[in-house]
Amino acid sequence: MSKTPLGVAIAGCGNIAGPYAATMQAYPQVKLLGATDVFPERAEALVAKYGGRAYATLDELLADPAVDLVVNLTIHHAHPEVITKCLEAGKHVHSEKPLAMDYATAKGLVDLAAARGRRLSCSPITYMGEAQQTAWKAIRSGELGTVRVVYCEVNWGRIESWHPNPGPFYEVGALFDVGVYPLTLVTSYLAPVRRVTAYGKVLHPDRVTKEGVPFHIDTPDWVVAAVELADGTVVRLTTNFYVGGHGKQKGLEFHGDLGSLYMSSFQDFNAEVQMAAYGEPYAPVPYVRPPFQGIDWGRSVAEIADAIAEKRPQRATGAQAAHVVEVCCAISESLATGRPVEVTSTFAPPWPMDWGK
Repeated sequence: MSKTPLGVAIAGCGNIAGPYAATMQAYPQVKLLGATDVFPERAEALVAKYGGRAYATLDELLADPAVDLVVNLTIHHAHPEVITKCLEAGKHVHSEKPLAMDYATAKGLVDLAAARGRRLSCSPITYMGEAQQTAWKAIRSGELGTVRVVYCEVNWGRIESWHPNPGPFYEVGALFDVGVYPLTLVTSYLAPVRRVTAYGKVLHPDRVTKEGVPFHIDTPDWVVAAVELADGTVVRLTTNFYVGGHGKQKGLEFHGDLGSLYMSSFQDFNAEVQMAAYGEPYAPVPYVRPPFQGIDWGRSVAEIADAIAEKRPQRATGAQAAHVVEVCCAISESLATGRPVEVTSTFAPPWPMDWGK
C-alpha cells in the first residue's frame, strides 16, 4: 500500500457527498483535498465539515496537480461530461452510477480511460460489503449446487418522500438509478447478461414534492425484467419508485439444485444472510468478518487507491459498469417493443476481497 495518500476531490456535493467524505476518513491511503459544486455553498459546507478546499469550478479542481482522483457525484445526466473532462485532465475517476445513460457513451468513456492510461471505476460497489462477500463465498462453495434462478426485488419507494430534488431521479427512472445494484451483484457473482425481456409502466404519474409542489413523471416507475445470464441462470428483476420499505418482498434470493440463499439487502453491508438446503428451513450464515453498519461508500475509493499503489486492476471497472448500462438500455428497449433484446458486451469480472475468500 502506498505511503503517500492518493489525493481525492469530490465533484458534486448533493446528498451522497457527505457519506462518501465521512467514510473516506477511515482510509489512510486516500486524502480528501476538497470539493466543487455548481452551488458553491454546498462545496463550502462539505469541506468545512470534512476538510480540504472548496474549488470554485470543476476546471479549478482539475488544475490542482495534487488531485489524483476525482469522485464524480454529480447528477446522473452530467456523468459523461464530467468523467470526460477529468480523464482528459489526466485524473483517475470513480463515478457514481450509472456510468452513462446509453451504452455507446459508456463504452466511449471506458475507451477514453484506456487511451489516457487512467483508472475508471464506477458504483455500485456493494459486492465489496461483508454481507455480500458472505453470500458470494457461500455461492462459490457449491453448497447451493448449480444456481438456476435469482430473484431481485428493489422496492425503493417514492423519492419525493425524502429527497429535496426528486425530478432527476424520475427522469432516469428506477431501473437506471437502483436496478443497477442487483444487476452489478448478479453479474459479479455469476455471469454477464445475454438476453432480457421486460414490462413496465407509470403507476403514479402525478406526484408532489416535500415542499408541496406538484410534478409529473413519464418514465416508468415500475419495471420487471426476465434477465438471462451467459451461464444459463434466469434472473427476475423488479425495480420501482412506488412500493417503499413496507414491501415484504425485498433483497435477493439465489436458488440452486441443492439449496437456496437469501440476502435481505442489495446494498447494506450488514444485510441479513440466510441459507437453506433444499426442503429445509433457512438458518443464518455467519459473516466472513464483522460487517460495516450500513454502506461504506469510501471503500470504493480506497480500493482503487490500493489498486493504483499495488499496480493491479481495480475490482470495480468501467467495463462492468458499461455492461450494466447496456443491460438497462436493453430492458428499456424491450419495454418499448415488447420483444426480447440481446446483450453483447462483456467484462473481466471482479474477484472477492482478500478477507472474503
